Amino acid sequence: MVLKIFFPQCCNMADSGLLVGRWIPGQDSAVVLAVIHYPFIPGQVKRYLSQLQSESQVELAVLGSWSMPKEGQEGMESFLRDLSTIFPRGRWLQLSREIGQRGFACQVVRAPPADGEGDGGDGDGNGGEGEVIFVHYEQRKVMLSQLHPPEGAGGGGGGGAELLQLRLVFRTVAQSQPLFFIDKYDDGPLKLTHWQSQGREASIIVELAKQASVPLCLLLTWLLSLWTWLCSIRLLNLSPVRFVSSKLSTCVQVSYRTEHLQTVSSPKKASEHKSFMRKANIFVSFLLDVALGLLLISWLYRENRIGRLADTLVPLADRVAKELQELLEWLMGAPAGLKMNRALDQVLGRFFLYHIHLWISYIHLMSPFIEGILWYVGLCACLGLTFALSVLSDIVALLTFHIYCFYVYGARLYCLKIYGLSSLWRLFRGKKWNVLRQRVDSCSYDLDQLFIGTLLFTILLFLLPTTALYYLVFTLLHLVVVVLQGLIHLSVDFINSFPLFAMALRLFQPYRLAEGVKFRVLSEEPGKPLHLMMEINPLRYSSVLQWYRTPTYSCYPKDSWAALCKKLFVGELLYPWRHKGTKID
Repeated sequence: MVLKIFFPQCCNMADSGLLVGRWIPGQDSAVVLAVIHYPFIPGQVKRYLSQLQSESQVELAVLGSWSMPKEGQEGMESFLRDLSTIFPRGRWLQLSREIGQRGFACQVVRAPPADGEGDGGDGDGNGGEGEVIFVHYEQRKVMLSQLHPPEGAGGGGGGGAELLQLRLVFRTVAQSQPLFFIDKYDDGPLKLTHWQSQGREASIIVELAKQASVPLCLLLTWLLSLWTWLCSIRLLNLSPVRFVSSKLSTCVQVSYRTEHLQTVSSPKKASEHKSFMRKANIFVSFLLDVALGLLLISWLYRENRIGRLADTLVPLADRVAKELQELLEWLMGAPAGLKMNRALDQVLGRFFLYHIHLWISYIHLMSPFIEGILWYVGLCACLGLTFALSVLSDIVALLTFHIYCFYVYGARLYCLKIYGLSSLWRLFRGKKWNVLRQRVDSCSYDLDQLFIGTLLFTILLFLLPTTALYYLVFTLLHLVVVVLQGLIHLSVDFINSFPLFAMALRLFQPYRLAEGVKFRVLSEEPGKPLHLMMEINPLRYSSVLQWYRTPTYSCYPKDSWAALCKKLFVGELLYPWRHKGTKID
């Protein structure tokens, strides 16, 4: 049987006293948390431990004694050994260290009999308990660390038992924080040695931030409740308003940030590690977003960049419209030497040219107001860079709305012909589509039906190349706009979901996010216990991103690439604003 004793490095040179810690339930191991120095009164120690158990919810107990030889304390070891009768446990650890030696000896003494005769030990170095292994650990790192299960870790076998033991050790140290509030310099009946023995860590800035966060959270909660009340007005909940707001990226980002601010300003304390990390990641992401937005504002409103941008926007829209007009005139001729249906080609070309004429007239009508609109729209960047990018996405969608209309017209016409040809092709094979059972069934047609079907099939087939060419051209233009909007949405999604706080912890304090531990041999001498050093393996950056990425809406297509190609082939519409989980009726 191997007895594991997890021993803190800060107690290696502690004065003689009692070992305070916990026996791991179901595991043949013990965790040492602190050393209570002599002199002490056993009754005070018991009252102190019972008080700590109610505060930390950890079953703390006296595990044994610790001896560090000093002048004038020659009989200290025998005195501490006799204390096993006052603090009865199943086993009593007697640890001693000699100055100048790296390791220290251990004797495990069984609890004395009821009549108090004998000490229960057999006098050997390990007290008849078998091999003893000391696992040294850095108490502060283990207390602040969060152990994550490694990838591919199974629940059974020896690996699962070792992982459970490590989790219990980490949890015991983390839940024993009230034990670390008293150090050996405090005026009190008990003097302890633990990781804060040289004085408790404190930060004036952190304490002031904690005090100031309470009124700020109350003010933010009141403002959010007022905003929620304004959004719940009946006029804003009408179907047309809700439909338009659900398609605008700015409105979606506002609702998303409102939900995040409600999470951050919630008075409920984040007791769990994951909820705390979520709040911290959202808060840091919001601060970074606002900082980038303020930098953008400082750049936009210097050297009259807003005016120059407005002067560039109208000629750019005219240039795009002119290029589209030239493209349509090219399609109305003989594009690439293809022989098109003249009548249909002229009808489609003139129809789209009329839309371009309307669009140019609209742009020139709005040109005197564009600079003022951009000036006020640029102020939204003070809410964050994501708001500015969302507004940019909506501006791109509005400026290219005529391209989207061309794509919808071409796709609907192409889809109608594709489905008409497929339905007529089933007619020639004596089949029909059963709408009720959603399958193809056999059917018999008379001569008139076959004649009409053949006539319609011939007409649709000869008109298909002209329609397909227009559909192909406008689909490619629409995909260019979708890719541009997709890049903007990806940038917004990256800022919203990137766990910046967790990544900073992984970079500057890698022990805070642990994936496991590794052991290094400190001392291995024959006849003496083995001493190991437990070091924390930090979580990989990819795992940090996977664990702490903030859930957010996504602009990625819901369908696979095969389904996307199928939609393009049959002419189904691609919605650039369609997010995961949304349904289009």
